[in-house]
Amino acid sequence: MHTLYEQLLILVSTPVYVFIIALELLISNYQHRKLYSWKDSLTNLYLMALNSAIDLLFRAFYLAILAYCYSHRYLEWHQVVMYWALLLLAEDFLYYWLHRFDHEIRLFWAIHVTHHSSDHLNFTVGFRSSVFQPLYRFIYFTPLAIVGFKPLDIVFMYSLTQIWGIFVHTELIRKMGVLEYFMVTPSHHRVHHASNPKYLDKNLGMFLIIWDKMFGTFQPELPANIYEPLKYGLTKPLEKNSSSHIIFHEWKEILTDLKRTDINLRDKVFYLFGPPGWSHDGSRQTSDQLRLLEEMSASDQPLDSPVFEDDALATVATSRKS
Repeated sequence: MHTLYEQLLILVSTPVYVFIIALELLISNYQHRKLYSWKDSLTNLYLMALNSAIDLLFRAFYLAILAYCYSHRYLEWHQVVMYWALLLLAEDFLYYWLHRFDHEIRLFWAIHVTHHSSDHLNFTVGFRSSVFQPLYRFIYFTPLAIVGFKPLDIVFMYSLTQIWGIFVHTELIRKMGVLEYFMVTPSHHRVHHASNPKYLDKNLGMFLIIWDKMFGTFQPELPANIYEPLKYGLTKPLEKNSSSHIIFHEWKEILTDLKRTDINLRDKVFYLFGPPGWSHDGSRQTSDQLRLLEEMSASDQPLDSPVFEDDALATVATSRKS
């Protein structure tokens, strides 16, 4: 039955995807906006294919883990509407934390960075998957099985919310009225994909924006007269756009950092599990550091101010001033 549900999802969503991509492409050409690059779009589809292949190959394993957790469940659900409503809320909540850790822990950012490496934002970017995420994503959803949600229902709900997650990758839809208050919208997700310091690591929900508002990661899209225009992609542009470089470039940089002989074990641990951009000498900056530098620059506060509490950030401030 659940296989049938997934097949119906694919049958319904595929023509919808084709239609909205074609429509967005036509509108962008009509408006003379460069929202698409053929090479970039093909790369997006290629990364999606790799992600899907790994997911299919790994599915039997993670379903077995979820089934084991479900066999030791603590709850039984008998009210159907409540079951599906709570599954939606709980799955989206756990996805928020999956996504947040993908942004805040460099080891996982090395996998997720592929999704953010495009300089464009259009519906095909929604398919620019984190290739190796299926190898660990299921771990976040094991609590759902333990509290009585069936493994195949968990997978189905994730697939269902992903449809909305793809829809919000667009520049053509500005605001969505009352939905802006509680759902992830294109406006919210444009912020998420922007590399401007104020927007880094914000709006991490897939379906509901309430988690970001609850846990301090919400940032509204600001008009151009208040803040600079959105810039998509990474804070440090890729040197090459080959598929292998897109997937593995951060891993190569991690290995380079771990091979250093002038740092201690603590620094090596931070280079692997610390926030992306962390450096022992201030030669690189985390999202929070970039935000602080931007705020201080905008307020004309001296960059060697005592507000820089850690040595690495003080080093950044001094180097920026000199």
